[in-house]
Amino acid sequence: MKYTKLGRTGLDVSRLCLGCMSYGGGNSGFHQWSLNEEESRPFIRKALEAGVNFFDTANRYSVGKSEEVLGRALRDFARREEVVIATKVFNRMRPGPNGAGLSRKNILFEIDESLRRLGTDYVDLYQIHRFDHETPIEETMEALHDVVKSGKARYIGASSMYAWEFHKALAVAERNGWTRFVSMQNLVNLMYREEEREMLPLCADQGIGVIPWSPQARGRLTRDWDYKSVRTETDEAYGRMFRRATEEADRRVVERVAEVAKARGVTRAQIALAWLLHKPVITAPIVGATKLAHLDDALGSLEVTLSAEEIAALEEPYAPHPVIGFA
Repeated sequence: MKYTKLGRTGLDVSRLCLGCMSYGGGNSGFHQWSLNEEESRPFIRKALEAGVNFFDTANRYSVGKSEEVLGRALRDFARREEVVIATKVFNRMRPGPNGAGLSRKNILFEIDESLRRLGTDYVDLYQIHRFDHETPIEETMEALHDVVKSGKARYIGASSMYAWEFHKALAVAERNGWTRFVSMQNLVNLMYREEEREMLPLCADQGIGVIPWSPQARGRLTRDWDYKSVRTETDEAYGRMFRRATEEADRRVVERVAEVAKARGVTRAQIALAWLLHKPVITAPIVGATKLAHLDDALGSLEVTLSAEEIAALEEPYAPHPVIGFA
């Protein structure tokens, strides 16, 4: 396994992060494709055995079940000081007022709930899942600072938002002497490259680690265009992420990935991840896996080095997309 620093911190993380949204299913009803605890544990164990030390979840995933499954597996298979646990806060966890968002009240409540489910005294990276337009950013940043100072989180990070919103949060923290975001978890892949315009340059300039979600475009980059599965038919995100306006360009990107993969004798997933990994600003793509072969592909991508000609060929079919992923 290869390791790198998370942004300008001294924290060493594996070049791949195992995303745990698909773990903790069973009776939660959160996602039809998510795996129950017994099915999930082999993925976490295999990742650890391969040297992965970075695991990402969220309070909302399977309404807390993902955190529970991850926490129990890491206690059984690893030592706490050797793993990096990241979780998130923002999305609704309970009905009624104050059941979601980034108010001081909700952040201080939800960090304790996440720690209880994970079975740990602290998380390594506590992330805001989205920007809260109904709470002053000063309130959010001070609450996150207090979470860190209380010892319940080592670092804080953010997820998909406009670059100006992220810069505002960084500036507020700096102006008040509060803890600063060290990472950005955003949507970046060969089919969606709009973050290259503003967010990635901002992160490079500010020393922010980038840990992209959906690095293989919900699996679209790894399969034939007309592939169907339970997830393609039931995941509402497909309707938001893949639109008719860019359908033909997206299809050409998928076909180009297949061509480069065939010429190299590797899988499409390895090509899609290798493209991300060649970018200096990218710390660790967050990879999901519901089959052990998916994890094998992700690990294999670390050994694939693309040429300048291959990168140009992969990028050539791209067409600009409407901004997505912030909701």
